[in-house]
Amino acid sequence: MKHLVKTLAVLALMLGSVMASAQVVHVSTDNISIVLDARQGQPLRYIHAGKRISDRDVANLGTFGAMRSEVYPVFGHGNTGNYALAVRHQDGNMTLQMTVAGVSKEESNDAVVTRITLKDGFYPFKVDVCYRAYKDVDMIETWTEISHSEKKGVDLLRFDSAHLPFHVGDVWVSHLYGTWGDEGRLVQEPLNRGTLTIENRDGVRNSHTAHAEVMISLDGKPQENTGAVLGAALCYSGNYELDFITNDSDYHSLFAGINPKTSSLRLANGEVFKTPELAITYSDQGLSGASRNFHSWARAHKIAHGNVPRRVLLNSWEGVYFDINEAGMAQMMSDIADMGGELFVMDDGWFGEKYPRKDDTSSLGDWKVDRNKLPHGIQGLVDAARERGIKFGIWIEPEMANTVSELYEKHPDWIINASNRDIAKGRGGSQVILDLSNPKVQDYVFSIVDDLMTNYPDIAYIKWDANMTISSYGSQYLPADRQSELYIRYHQGFAAVCDRIRAKYPDLTIQACASGGGRASYGIMPWFDEFWVSDNTDALQRIYMQWGTSYFFPSITMASHISASPNHQTQRVVPVKFRADVAMSGRLGMEIQPRDMSESDIQQCKIAIADYKMVRDVVQFGDIYRLISPYDGKGLASMMYSTQDKSEAVLYMWKTEHFQDQRLPKVKLAGLDPDRLYTITELNKAVNGRPYMLEGKSFSGDFLMNVGIDMPQGGTNAYHSRVLRLKAE
Repeated sequence: MKHLVKTLAVLALMLGSVMASAQVVHVSTDNISIVLDARQGQPLRYIHAGKRISDRDVANLGTFGAMRSEVYPVFGHGNTGNYALAVRHQDGNMTLQMTVAGVSKEESNDAVVTRITLKDGFYPFKVDVCYRAYKDVDMIETWTEISHSEKKGVDLLRFDSAHLPFHVGDVWVSHLYGTWGDEGRLVQEPLNRGTLTIENRDGVRNSHTAHAEVMISLDGKPQENTGAVLGAALCYSGNYELDFITNDSDYHSLFAGINPKTSSLRLANGEVFKTPELAITYSDQGLSGASRNFHSWARAHKIAHGNVPRRVLLNSWEGVYFDINEAGMAQMMSDIADMGGELFVMDDGWFGEKYPRKDDTSSLGDWKVDRNKLPHGIQGLVDAARERGIKFGIWIEPEMANTVSELYEKHPDWIINASNRDIAKGRGGSQVILDLSNPKVQDYVFSIVDDLMTNYPDIAYIKWDANMTISSYGSQYLPADRQSELYIRYHQGFAAVCDRIRAKYPDLTIQACASGGGRASYGIMPWFDEFWVSDNTDALQRIYMQWGTSYFFPSITMASHISASPNHQTQRVVPVKFRADVAMSGRLGMEIQPRDMSESDIQQCKIAIADYKMVRDVVQFGDIYRLISPYDGKGLASMMYSTQDKSEAVLYMWKTEHFQDQRLPKVKLAGLDPDRLYTITELNKAVNGRPYMLEGKSFSGDFLMNVGIDMPQGGTNAYHSRVLRLKAE
C-alpha cells in the first residue's frame, strides 16, 4: 500500500511537471519564435510571434507578459470581435467555448510537430492547433484539425487555418495582384484602420487576380535588404480569404483560410477536417531575406524535385499553336537540340479521333492521338526526341472537357453545372469542368496520366493546363444538402489524383499551367515541379511579373521563355538578347518557331543556353537579392543570385525605360563576401556587340556591395541588358 501511494505521488509530480511546462509552449526555428500560453482549461493565447527569442527570455516573459491575443478565436460566446472558427450544432446552437485540453510533440528528422488540443466545455467538439517547425529552414507551418463526436453533423461556417497578430505601427503589406497576361504584379500598401481583404473565388485556379502569400514589413515602408519582415503563405489549391483587420486594439490581425463566402461544410461524427497549412517566416534582412526563407523552404520541402536542376526546353505553343504535325514536331526537336536545349514539349492540338482538335472548340477529354496529324503516334515523337539526344514532353488538360467530345457524349453527368441551369461553357464556347468530387472522375483523370506513362514511359515532362473557372456552382455528384461543399470536395479530389500520380510516377516532371499563371501556389507545388508564370511572354512585362513572383517562389519554379518579336501578346519589338537575358533569370526555355528566327538570333540563343547551363545551379538554387526594383521607376531593374558559400553569383541588369539624357542609378550588389575578390565575366554576350567595360576585372565584395557598378547606357539601344557572372578568386 505504501509503495502504491509513493508511486501515485511520483506520477502526480510528473503530471504536475508536464502541465507546468505545457503552460508556455515555445515553437521555434533558428530565427523564428511562436510562444503560446497553453494553460489547461484556459483559452490558448499568444505570448510572442516573430523574431526568435531565447528560452530564458521566454521564461521571464511568462504567461502574462505579452500579446494575450487568442490563437484561434471562435464565434458566439465571450467573443465580440473577429473569429477564426464558426459552427452550427444540429440543435441550432452557434457558439463554441474552446480551452486547452492537452499539448503533445512529435519529432522527425526534419521537423518538430507541436499539437495543442482545444475542447468545448459542453459539446464533444475538438480542435487541434498544430505547428510544424522545420529544423533546416526558417519556416513554421500551422494548421488546425477539426472534429467532433456529436450524434449529428456539425456545420462549419468559417474554418480558418490560422490567426496571426502583430503590433500596430508603421506596418506595410506587400502582396501580388493581376489578371490574365499580367500576373504576379506587386502592390505595397500601409495597414490602416479597417479591413484589407485578399481573396480568390475562381474554384479551380487561385493566383490570377491575387495570391495567397503576403509579406508584412513591421518597421516602415518595405525595403529589400533591411528591415523586419513577417511572411505568410496559405498552402491551398482552391479559394481562400486573407483578412488584415485593424480595430481599436494594439494589434493588427491576419486571418487566413479557405474562403467562407463560397464554402461551408457538414462535418460528420468522427470525420476530421484538416485546414490548409499557413506557412510563417520572419527575417530582419528585409523582403529579400524573407524571400530567401521561402525559397529554401520550397526547394527542401514544398515543391516536387526541389533539388533537381530543370532542363532547358522548347514548347511548341507559340511556334505553331494548334498546327501540330509530325514533320513540324521533328523540325522543332532538331532545332532545339542544335541550340543546346534538352527537352521538347508538344503543346495543345495533338489529340481527338471522332472530333480532331483543330482549335479550342472541341475534343478535350478525348486523349487519343490524332493519327492524321501524327501517323506514328506519340511513340514516334518519343523516338525522334531520343534520336536527337533530348527528352520529350506533352500537354494535357485533364480536369476539363468540351461539350463537343466523345467523353461528354458518354458522361454528361461528370461535368460541374448547377441543376436547372443551362450549361456554363468556357473557352471556345464549349469548355466544361469535370467534377473531381466524384470518385469516378478522379479515376478517369488519373487514368489520363497513367495511360500516357504506361504506354510511353520515356515521356519526361507533362504540361498540365486548366483553362476555366467554375462559373455554375453545382455538382451532379454531391447530394442536395452538400452542394455548399463543391469547391472543397473538388480540391480534395484534385489532391487525391495528384497523390496517386506522384506515388506511381515520382520522377515525372510536371508543370502547372492554368491560363498562364493561375496556379502559382504552394497548395499546388508539392505535386508540381514548376509553373507557367504567364501566357504573356513579352520580356519587358515579364520583368515586372517575375519580380513580383520571386517574392515567394524560387527561380527553379518559374518557367521563363524566349519568344518571338514582335511579341504575340503585346506586339512589342524587343532584341533577342534582352529577351534571353530576362528568360535566363528563371527556368530558361523557348516559346518560338526556330525556323522563323534569323541566323543571328539563333546564334544568340545558342550562347544564352550554353551560358545558362554553366550557371544553372547558381540561378536555380542560389540565394536571391533584389537590388533595384522596376516598380521604383528608376529606369533600371537589377537582381542577383548568390551561392550560399558566396563563391559565385549571377547579376542581372535590365533597362526598363528609355529616354534621351537618361541617368541610371549605380547598382550596389549584395550577398557577397566583402573580403574576397570577384572576377566579372559577361554571360550571353551580344553577337558582334561590345564587351562589358569591366569584363575580366576583379573587385572586392566590399567594393561591389558598397560602391557598386554602372549599367552602360547602351547608346541608342532602347532595350539594353547585361548578365554578369561573378566568380570568387
